Formats: sequence, C-alpha cells, structure tokens
Amino acid sequence: MNNNETQGGLHKSVINWYPGHMAKTKRLIREQIHFIDIVYEVIDARIPFSSKIIDIDDYIKDKPRLIIMTKYDLCDKKETQKWIHYYEKKEYSVVCVDLINGNDIKKIINKTENIMQKKEEQRQEKGLKKRRTRVLIVGIPNVGKSTLINRLVGKKVTHVGNHPGVTKNLEWIRINNDLELLDTPGILWPKLDQETIAYNLASLTAIKEEILPTPEVAFYILKTLEKYYPNILKERYDLDCIDDDFELVIETIGRKRGCLIRGGVVDEEKVYTIIINDVKEGHIHEITFDRMN
Repeated sequence: MNNNETQGGLHKSVINWYPGHMAKTKRLIREQIHFIDIVYEVIDARIPFSSKIIDIDDYIKDKPRLIIMTKYDLCDKKETQKWIHYYEKKEYSVVCVDLINGNDIKKIINKTENIMQKKEEQRQEKGLKKRRTRVLIVGIPNVGKSTLINRLVGKKVTHVGNHPGVTKNLEWIRINNDLELLDTPGILWPKLDQETIAYNLASLTAIKEEILPTPEVAFYILKTLEKYYPNILKERYDLDCIDDDFELVIETIGRKRGCLIRGGVVDEEKVYTIIINDVKEGHIHEITFDRMN
C-alpha cells in the first residue's frame, strides 16, 4: 500500500511517533517493577480499546492490574459497558471514574484493597508487618492520569494539562498511610499502524496535533459522528450528513459559526480547531469511538 494513499479523506500511513522519553520510561518501569504490588492502567472510556497500551505486558510482567476508565462522564455508557464486559471476561478488574466530581475515587481504593487482600494475608502469615501498598500508574498521554492522582491525594500534586506530554519523569507520590504511587509519563508504542486507533488517539489528543494533519482529524471526527451519533452531528453543526466534498462541509460549518476572515472567506484552520476542541474540551460528550466487532 502506498503511504500517500487516501481513503474516504483519510491519509493511509504508518505513523512513527515515539519520543525518546517514552522508551526511557519503559526501561525505568522494568527497573522498578519488582518494587510494585499492583498496576493502575488508566484508559479513556471514550476509546477503551485504542487507549489501552499494546505492549504493556512486556514490562509490567504478571503484576495484579486494575483498569481505570477515566472520563466516564463523557462516554457513551451503553457502548463503553460492552468494553467493560470485554475486559472483565479477560479477568481484569475494572473501575469507571468521573474525574470532575471525584466521587468515584473510593471505588479505586476499595478495589485495590480487594486485590491486595490475599497478599496481605500471606504477609501476616509470615509474621511480616503491614506496609504501604506500592502502585504503578500507567496510561497513554492525556488520559486524565494527573487529574486522577490529584483526586486520589485530595489536592494538587501533579501538573494537569489538556495536551500530551505533561509528565516527564517517574515520581513517587504518597496517597495516604496505606498507599503510595509511582507516577509515569504517558507512553505509547513505536508504530501506530492501525488507522482507526491512530485517528481515535488523535481525535482525543493522545498524540500531538502535529502528528496527523488537522483537516484529516477533523474529517474523521465528523465522519464518526455521522456514523454513530447523527443526532450530535445535527445538534452541534446543523448537518444531516458529511459530504465527501469536505471543503464544502468546512465551508458550511465555518459560515454558521462565523469563522470568517477578510473578504468573507471561511477560516478553515479555525473550523478544524473548533471541531477538534469540541471533543478535546468535552463539548461533545456521550460518545465512544471504539466499537466491538
């Protein structure tokens, strides 16, 4: 397949985007994993398949794992529930959280205690004192990991940003007397060679905006809304369908939103940004882009 080939307006290619700090992070995790009791794997409830780290088993080994689905308030709960069942059938423990109100944090603590109960009983049988549970928290960029940590601690201890690459180093954070957590930078895998996953990640800003052209990401968002959420497409953009003439679609949205520059010309870049930000900032919600086959 030619890397320059397009299909339905989307660029067909293998995306090589693997900053050096991601490879370093995986190496450091391998070095620290023997200290870890349990792994929190954080994924986005709107893309519960695309946001799961493909090669995570290579470096967390056989450690007990809790999948934490963040941004549950923004997802299509009916579709996301199918993915919850999917992971539970694979014997993962799963918790869904709304990071806005923070009321779901207790669920994480309770699940952690349940997972660790057997290990604590074994320690007691050996006459060992109870110690703080050590948690490794991992996830792709911009999945809400820093916000989750701040909720767990009950105050701001990590910087939060609505773009990938905020956290740069591994850092131990004390949650409470029973729990301490090793925070890690967001990580991906070396090649995003599955088109749907790449565009899902770009749509939810898990990869930097310059990695995929903004017109393609905007087009993908609109086409996905047309396919799965035509009511949202209508309500948000007053469109019944997305014509293959994407320039005409952008022209229509731009004029309705007043994205005009001198001479009454539509500012296309501004329209692309609006579409992407509508998802990025949660103006468009109750959506889940990953679908079961």
